[in-house]
Amino acid sequence: MLYKQGDLLIQTNCTLISAGTERMLVEFGQGNLLDKVRSQPDRVRQILDKVSTDGIVTTMEAVFNKLDHPLSLGYCNAGTVQVTGKGIEDFVVGDRVVSNGPHAEVVSVPQNLCARIPDAVSDDEAAFTVLGAVALQGIRLLNPTLGEKFVVSGLGLLGLMAVQMLVANGCRVLGIDFNAQRLALAHQFGAQTVSLASGEDPVAAVQTFAGGRGVDGVLITASTKSNEPVHQAAQMCRKRGRIVLVGVTGLELNRADFYEKELTFQVSCSYGPGRYDPTYEEDGHDYPLGFVRWTAQRNFEAVLQLMADGKLDVKPLISHRIPFEEAERAYELLLEDKSALGILLTYSGQPDMARTVKLATEQPSTSKSASKVTAGMIGAGNFAMSTLLPALQKSNVLLHTIASAGGTSAAIAGRKYGFHQATSDYQTILADPTINTVFITTRHNSHARMVMESLAAGKHVFVEKPLALNRDELNQIQQALAKAPDQQLLVGFNRRFAPLAVEMKRVVQARSEPLSMIYTVNAGTIPPNHWVHDLASGGGRIIGEGCHFIDFLLFLAGSPIVGVEARMMGRAASLAVQEDKMTILLDFADGSTGVVHYLANGSKRFPKERVEVFSQGRILVLDNFCQLQGYGWPKFRNQWLWRQDKGHAAEVQAFLERIQTGGSWLIPWSELEQVTLATFAAVERAQETPRGI
Repeated sequence: MLYKQGDLLIQTNCTLISAGTERMLVEFGQGNLLDKVRSQPDRVRQILDKVSTDGIVTTMEAVFNKLDHPLSLGYCNAGTVQVTGKGIEDFVVGDRVVSNGPHAEVVSVPQNLCARIPDAVSDDEAAFTVLGAVALQGIRLLNPTLGEKFVVSGLGLLGLMAVQMLVANGCRVLGIDFNAQRLALAHQFGAQTVSLASGEDPVAAVQTFAGGRGVDGVLITASTKSNEPVHQAAQMCRKRGRIVLVGVTGLELNRADFYEKELTFQVSCSYGPGRYDPTYEEDGHDYPLGFVRWTAQRNFEAVLQLMADGKLDVKPLISHRIPFEEAERAYELLLEDKSALGILLTYSGQPDMARTVKLATEQPSTSKSASKVTAGMIGAGNFAMSTLLPALQKSNVLLHTIASAGGTSAAIAGRKYGFHQATSDYQTILADPTINTVFITTRHNSHARMVMESLAAGKHVFVEKPLALNRDELNQIQQALAKAPDQQLLVGFNRRFAPLAVEMKRVVQARSEPLSMIYTVNAGTIPPNHWVHDLASGGGRIIGEGCHFIDFLLFLAGSPIVGVEARMMGRAASLAVQEDKMTILLDFADGSTGVVHYLANGSKRFPKERVEVFSQGRILVLDNFCQLQGYGWPKFRNQWLWRQDKGHAAEVQAFLERIQTGGSWLIPWSELEQVTLATFAAVERAQETPRGI
């Protein structure tokens, strides 16, 4: 769908280019690879760690794929509501609203990141709201009171709006900048000013401004790599003064600056509480007013009210109005004209609301037009872009339609990989009789539903793991399969298709006794607020990812799973916090045992995966799908790959060939069911109270 349940579909009237943020992003995008490396030292360390574990080729492919992903620019949008998602009561169609939507003719934005525009505020003015909320959140952290004195360091859009809000709060303000035009605007808004371009000493000027006692606080809205703004702010403040950073500066702090005066220093986060909280943003759960007075949305509303009351005047900040169709010229202006301040993009005419767009007009090649597989892809995220789509592009398959929730990522991926069309409504794929195969790479909680819908539509289905998040979903899929006996279903358990895994399987098939298998997974941490940890949408890490490793041990053993035990490390308050440090013990019908150590508390410098197999006085060790070593196996030679291969390409090719030639499933239903049930059982067993010794 084009919009989600808690979203507003908004037709844009006007957007504001955030000069600081967007200039930085555009300059970064135009920089060469060396410039990008220098600007992100933390990422460089991550890359070096990945090189040491996965190899240079795999790492560089991941890096270039990441750099190839475009970013949506802009977050200051004013428009008119066209559609309201299910359950929304505070907005109606026709409302003029502000949001943090990007520069686009139509945007889909969660309701908690929108606010209604008062009649007294024009669209041009309202476009400044989100940026104003960024300044307001910084001011709230300063906690100003009537009569206090403050410095605003940096008089761009943020700084000039902050000046007006501080003055409206009854404070005296001193503005600092190099630009004479901006200094004049600050003076017009009621501030005293210091011109850095003329050589004025800002610290000395502050002493005069504050009567020799220092100011109560400093709001830093400047954008620079220098540490000087923070150092100067500390010198300007009185004892126990407050410094809040809203902009971007160097942060090599001098302890003496802060120690002697007991200064407080805080970095402001965007437009207020709720920002980056999926529960607030995506799920639409507001914070109670009595406990969180000013959320992101309520900050939007406060800024709009200041505009309506005439206490925040942004009209003098508008330096250019440029039609959206000429957006490229606007960004050239942003980079070339340092005096440009508020650049507005204006939108006119009725946008095309079609959910499906044609991407390719040329006919498919002769070889692909003769293919028995015409594919649709639901989901255009990082995994699809970096792994599945390159494999599909190289195969003899006609790529017809690709879908994503917002449509943008689908269009980008579709153009890159040669799809016929892109859509924001995945039902388009299911309804098209020419598409006989569907690839599903969406969030975990949609997998079961989309598998059943695809089967009912007569499609072959490839679904990324997990197959289902609970027993009810698994049972419903089984019932759907009974009505689709001629269709292929494959879950993306790629590891069993890896070349070294196939060789490992060949070697252990000759055994005369059960296997003892140990799978160590250095899973790495994922932030607690990530959707994967949400049991409703992600299912947790064991159901969501642990299934891979259970499936691999089932593949090696070649015998049904008959028992599952599991233990988590510690007893955390939340399953999501503790389940990514779990040990799972599997019993197989032939007497083999398997242990999966799924651990998120290890070092990134250690390889992610290691499989050790013991049997008949012999050992096999598979390291990160790059190296297979054997000890005691007759006629076995150790094997190394020049790059990591986890079997994705072979898996896709095998699936496509099976569709064209027919035959049994690549992974039988009995195994898909066993693996899925084993993940459910592992989570359940791990939550049980351990028995005493």
